[in-house]
Amino acid sequence: MKALIFSLLIILLLFFSFIFSIGLFNNDFDEAAKAYEQGNYKKAVELYKKACDGGSAEGCAKLGLMYYNGKGVKQDYVKAVELFKKACDGGSAAGCKALGAMYYNGKGVKQDYKKAAELHKKACDGGSAVGCGDLGFMYEFGKGVKQDYFKAEELYKKAAELYKKACDGGDANGCSDLGLMYKFGKGVKQDYFKAAELHKKACDGGSALGCAYLGFMYEKGKGVKQDFVKAKELFGKSCDMGEQAGCDGYRRLNEKGY
Repeated sequence: MKALIFSLLIILLLFFSFIFSIGLFNNDFDEAAKAYEQGNYKKAVELYKKACDGGSAEGCAKLGLMYYNGKGVKQDYVKAVELFKKACDGGSAAGCKALGAMYYNGKGVKQDYKKAAELHKKACDGGSAVGCGDLGFMYEFGKGVKQDYFKAEELYKKAAELYKKACDGGDANGCSDLGLMYKFGKGVKQDYFKAAELHKKACDGGSALGCAYLGFMYEKGKGVKQDFVKAKELFGKSCDMGEQAGCDGYRRLNEKGY
């Protein structure tokens, strides 16, 4: 009886130790995200590394992005691939999607469309809307898979559903991405007005890309009345949040005298 009680105590101690360690990893991850938003990339790298080394697959995926973009560390595609693989193997759909993109573009690894398609499928199956959309693109154009328009549309629809779920849940970037689906008519009926509405929701929610996309729509007069001054304002807002596309748009319109 004593042996049984002792065994149960050991199991409980291990369980609570595991829960405590998960809490620490999550705290590192959250602190890293805050540091990144504040532009303290070096601190973000340190914290994402701590989370990754502690077993956080998402921490590895984020650290991989830091190496990919050269934020807080020297840009290193090979190191990014290594981290994305660790993240993917650990169950991160974002890690699988990022690794798939590396194989698709031949960055840090030899270009391999078939491998890219396999990884995008793994990402899609894991709930990555971007993974589903990218895999849909590969089926649409026969990259690494046999061309199949029906399969492509099926995947685009799944991506749109996932983006909608994210958007409805308060994810500003999910709204931004869903707006793109409406803009290009992928998985949904093309609707510039709906696209503009979603990009505005994304921008208001703090998405730098959402502001940039809405800026493009005002610049081109798609879904909204053409307004170069408004477009420049949105590009500026996007740029201030760190989005290069916003900076490029602001510079372009500024050079035209708007």
